Amino acid sequence: MSFRVLTLNLNGLRSAINKGLLDWLAEQNADVICLQETRIQADQRAKLAHSLPGYAAQFEDAGSKGYSGVAIYSKTPPHAWQRGIGVPEFDAEGRWLQADFADLSVVSLYLPSGSSGELRQGFKFQTLAWLRAKLDALANRAVIICGDWNIAHQNIDIKNWRGNQKNSGFLPAERQWLGDLFAAGWIDTHRLLKPELAEYTWWSNRGNAYNNDVGWRIDYQIASQPLQGTPMHAQVFRTPRFSDHAPLMVDYDLSKLIGVMP
Repeated sequence: MSFRVLTLNLNGLRSAINKGLLDWLAEQNADVICLQETRIQADQRAKLAHSLPGYAAQFEDAGSKGYSGVAIYSKTPPHAWQRGIGVPEFDAEGRWLQADFADLSVVSLYLPSGSSGELRQGFKFQTLAWLRAKLDALANRAVIICGDWNIAHQNIDIKNWRGNQKNSGFLPAERQWLGDLFAAGWIDTHRLLKPELAEYTWWSNRGNAYNNDVGWRIDYQIASQPLQGTPMHAQVFRTPRFSDHAPLMVDYDLSKLIGVMP
């Protein structure tokens, strides 16, 4: 049973739709689509044609307008939706939406950036502690966590790794946190399938970074240990461009999981 999951940080749902997002998504035939940084709330969505034929959609909005927010589009309606991780400070920013199927959960996650200064970097480190506790609680379930993790793990995951070792997103403590997660059995599906490929998912809007491919790989689909052996194919789409991030699509073979989908 092939199961296709696509993730993309939009940097604004309205902007991405104006660039042809919905038509492109329909062509990809993904079973589940995870979106981050939707930056839109319910009253604004009511005025926007954002539905995708054949998909159920759910949004988790930030408390502040024009900020953060995640969404999931799913061909099969989940049995349940879970919003947030149970930490009010984190959940108020609309960064976790979980779709629960029979034996599988898919999460759209948007981790905070610490690039604006020490205060937000401190919040990012606090978030990593909260998140690790949540992931430990989910570790025995089949879970795919998609999204913008705002951390490049290894030197291969960032073009200018030498010059970014003191910058948020490539700090030793952030990289160690991801390394510890993978050591505990969570799977970096893209790196598993493409172990030696330097391929990025985000480019700064400064310095002609995209055209020079001076990028970072900070968007992941991270799968729990019960999904070991299921990732089959991963693809990053450099074009078309809907935001400063690229879509990441992974196909999974879920034939060994019983009752995954209704």
